[in-house]
Amino acid sequence: MHLFRGDVHKFYLKLRKTIQDKGSLELLNELKEIDEIRQFYQQLSISELVNIRYRMLKEQNAIGMIPLLFASIPWLGLIFSKQLQYLLFNNGDFLWAWFIIIYGIILMFAFVYHYREKAWSAVHIDIVEDIINEKKDHPLE
Repeated sequence: MHLFRGDVHKFYLKLRKTIQDKGSLELLNELKEIDEIRQFYQQLSISELVNIRYRMLKEQNAIGMIPLLFASIPWLGLIFSKQLQYLLFNNGDFLWAWFIIIYGIILMFAFVYHYREKAWSAVHIDIVEDIINEKKDHPLE
């Protein structure tokens, strides 16, 4: 039943297997990538990090435009419904089926892209916030 578990559980299983095999967690690509991001942000000052965080929050909130754009396409279809019906259903062609298939594929890729972007923005924002808090708690380091 591991097929229906989320990515976090799959990552946990990968961590567990690495530790059981006496491997180093630092060698995992997923953790290397996060560490590289952390190291980059640690080089910056608190004021730079605060400004970066604000910009990231703005971008994270703007990501919602992707689903909004794709949700508006059916409304455009309703606006031009007579012309669209004539185009799609004329002469008994299955042009409407191709339209639905292509629209579904585009919609699927847009939502995958949307959630990946949302996840990465959350990771970056959390890392920046953690570093800001660390620098505030330990200003001399």
